[in-house]
Amino acid sequence: MDVTAAVLVLVLLSFSGPLCPRLVRASSSPSPSPPEPVALTLLACATEKGAVCLDGTPPGYHLQRGSGSGSTSWLIHLEGGAWCSTVQRCSDRRMTVLGSSAFMKPIQFAGSGILDSDQHLNPDFYNWNKVYVRYCDGASFSGDAEGRAQDGSILHFRGLRIYEAVIDELMKKGLAKATEALLTGCSAGGLATLLHCDDFSARFPKEASVKCLADAGFFLDAKDISRERSFRANFDGVVQLQNVREVLYKDCLANKDPTECFYPAELIKSIHTPVFILNSAYDPSQIRNILVPGSTDPDKSWLSCKDNIKNCNSTQIQILHGFRNAMVNDLKVVQEKEDWGMFIDSCFTHCQALYGISWNSPISPKLGNKTIAKAVGDWYFGRRQGVKYIDCEYPCNPTCSSLLPTPP
Repeated sequence: MDVTAAVLVLVLLSFSGPLCPRLVRASSSPSPSPPEPVALTLLACATEKGAVCLDGTPPGYHLQRGSGSGSTSWLIHLEGGAWCSTVQRCSDRRMTVLGSSAFMKPIQFAGSGILDSDQHLNPDFYNWNKVYVRYCDGASFSGDAEGRAQDGSILHFRGLRIYEAVIDELMKKGLAKATEALLTGCSAGGLATLLHCDDFSARFPKEASVKCLADAGFFLDAKDISRERSFRANFDGVVQLQNVREVLYKDCLANKDPTECFYPAELIKSIHTPVFILNSAYDPSQIRNILVPGSTDPDKSWLSCKDNIKNCNSTQIQILHGFRNAMVNDLKVVQEKEDWGMFIDSCFTHCQALYGISWNSPISPKLGNKTIAKAVGDWYFGRRQGVKYIDCEYPCNPTCSSLLPTPP
């Protein structure tokens, strides 16, 4: 399975001494050469500190070593895959790759945008050490609690411990000596990137260049078409059930409730590390789950519009423009941060850094005549100032191809 396929299907333990024993799950059949799938590494010893998936299995990651000029550069990607906000949903999730490492397999980095090792396709990060951290807690790597399923079995809400265990392990494997580091994530992993960005940066000496890239993780605390904030109940369930308070900023908690502090619009006010926000202003995942959840559309008049923005009527387009404007307004904070960057396009797509077609291809979205790969590279390496692009309203951008991926 490649990373691209995983994203489409799915819409770290600290101790001194030697590295903990690792279980490496290689491919069960001869792999194509080149390229070969990147093996899954399970942190067996992480279970001793409670860093486990929802079902109690050990967490895992995929590491591809860098080379040459990229041998001391590291890219850590946090996988996405929504959240579970109730005991039942988290219990069900245990039987999937998003809740148990028992279902995880080796994955392919080739063709996966920012993870690709082809210099032509990924010129700035191709030879970096690249890590894909598997998501199996259901709370953006942020919870620290325990619950019980209806059958009496334990539900392990240990995302924060998983994040810490993996990062601690990677620090022992060379991450601690990184001269350059980039924490990334897509969707729920993009939110996780914002939640952990400052902690990640604080682990390195000041001379290291450490930044964060949140892809499709800028979820809005917006009203749906019935004028209710129905999606907030989902986040509130995650925050309360999985106890994510430890990762939230204290300055926000002093004035607002924890659920509000879980939203990116509040997080970006407190983050000190340079961040790049990559997002579509017409993200189908947000349109389907925040703006027009099924409960608000009983006659299914939005069904075809939610499936393909080209099917939206003029009234629906105006509502989508309002959602886009709310995102642009929340991102004013980024405009005020000199070392931050953003690429907010008007394409109907979700998660763009992990797809070669979106990241850097002849039909990649462009803003300021720059692909996402070029914009992120310019921002990270300081090749130009003010890498902050906000697209015009849909359908103004001719580079928004209908071939760009959308969630199932």
